[in-house]
Amino acid sequence: MTVFFQIAATAVLALAVVVGTIAYFRAVRAARPPVGVFNGRDIFMMMGFVLALPYVYLALPGAVLPAVLALVFAGGLSVGYQPLIGNGRLRWALIAVLIASVLVTHLAFGETAAPYWVANSCVVGLVVVSATNLNVQGGMRLKNVVWFLLALAVYDAFFAWVVPLTQELAAAVQGYPYAPAAGLRLGDDLGAVVGMGDLLAYSLFTTAAYKAYAKPGLRTGIALVVLFGAVAPVAALHLIAAATGDAPGLIPAQVFFGPAAFVGYLFLRRLGPERRMVDVPFRGNRRTAVRQAPVRTAEAHPVG
Repeated sequence: MTVFFQIAATAVLALAVVVGTIAYFRAVRAARPPVGVFNGRDIFMMMGFVLALPYVYLALPGAVLPAVLALVFAGGLSVGYQPLIGNGRLRWALIAVLIASVLVTHLAFGETAAPYWVANSCVVGLVVVSATNLNVQGGMRLKNVVWFLLALAVYDAFFAWVVPLTQELAAAVQGYPYAPAAGLRLGDDLGAVVGMGDLLAYSLFTTAAYKAYAKPGLRTGIALVVLFGAVAPVAALHLIAAATGDAPGLIPAQVFFGPAAFVGYLFLRRLGPERRMVDVPFRGNRRTAVRQAPVRTAEAHPVG
């Protein structure tokens, strides 16, 4: 029962964020620079940021860490949803309600209760939707995403199995609100948690694949998220436990998803060159289109 619940819950959480990201991508044009393309240096800088961030978090006193995470979440929400809610006071009021709901449910019900995880998952999911669209609409192409995910797979494997940084970070945020993860719990025995980094990886690949190859890219992304983001990591954890009698402490999902995303990219690349943002139909309303008109004019430049 546990393994099936974890697979189903992980798939639902991942797909909910992916669907939200695609819906945003189709309806909203996020602010983006007028010129420039992603390249290897940008991927290197992103990995440097990913590498440094856990050490920064671990260097903070325990009580300070949740406050920093709350500020990071609030900043990501403000930037990402400015095109949807142009009124700054209203936008920040809604963000304050979201951030406060996580703290209130944590204090009222505890860190393992369903209300807390629902509130926290909503905030984390909205931040991932925002971050994904800022990157993909800002010029990140499917090729860039794939190389980033391969590097992330190596990073996750090293810091889970060689240097236990991932476990240390998980221990540091335990007991505090604003966990960088989405989760679902039913009672004391059934639970599933998906890290914010994993959700970002799934959303980046699926959205970049949709941008590059339309519906074939979307179908490929969703299939890979379910099979290699949910089924494979959870099944491997339980199969190893059944075979050895000792459950492994952690199996990073990106060890499965990163290579699968690379194979998916090779398959999609046979369909032709990637589309650019200027080639993607805009399905938003007129109000959003008027607000984003200068951005679409900039898309005449050769960006991703």
